[in-house]
Amino acid sequence: MTTNEHSHPTSDYAPEHSPRLHWAQLAPDVYKAMVRLDAASRKGLDPVLVELVKVRASQLNRCAFCLDMHTKDALAAGESIERIIQLGAWEESRHFYTEKEIAAIELTEAVTVLTDGFVPDEVYEKAAEHFEEAELAQLIAAITVINAWNRFGVTTRMVPGHYTPGDSKH
Repeated sequence: MTTNEHSHPTSDYAPEHSPRLHWAQLAPDVYKAMVRLDAASRKGLDPVLVELVKVRASQLNRCAFCLDMHTKDALAAGESIERIIQLGAWEESRHFYTEKEIAAIELTEAVTVLTDGFVPDEVYEKAAEHFEEAELAQLIAAITVINAWNRFGVTTRMVPGHYTPGDSKH
C-alpha cells in the first residue's frame, strides 16, 4: 500500500482533486498585487489576531486551501490548537478569547456574510471600542483581503494540504 505526503494510506482516503485552473500563473499581475495588498493589510496588527480573522473568514467561506494555510500560520505564530478548534463555535467558547478578539471575530463575520446588505452598527461600534481608528482600518483591510483570497481559492478549487508555514503567501 502506498502513502501520500500526509502519511495516510492512499487507498483509505478520497483522491485529491485537481484545481480548476492555476489563476496565479494565469493572472500574475493580479496575484502579485494581492500579495502586496495582503502584506499591507497586516501592518500594525497582531499576527495571531490576523490569523484568527483569516481562519474565521475561511471557515465561513468554506475555503479549504485558506483554512489549511491559516491554521498552520496561526500555529506557527503561537496560537493554540484549542483556540483554533473552538473558533468555529466561538459563541459557545467566548471564554477562549479576549473581548478585543471577539470584536474582531464579530466584525469578520459581519463583513464576510453580507447577506443582510450591511455591517450592523453595534458590531462596528464594538470593534471601534477595542481598536484605534488606524488599527480598525487595517483590520477591515485584512478581513476584506482574506475574503478576496477565499473567493479565488473556492472558485478555482485550490488544493489544500500542501502548504508549509514560511512558504510564500497563497
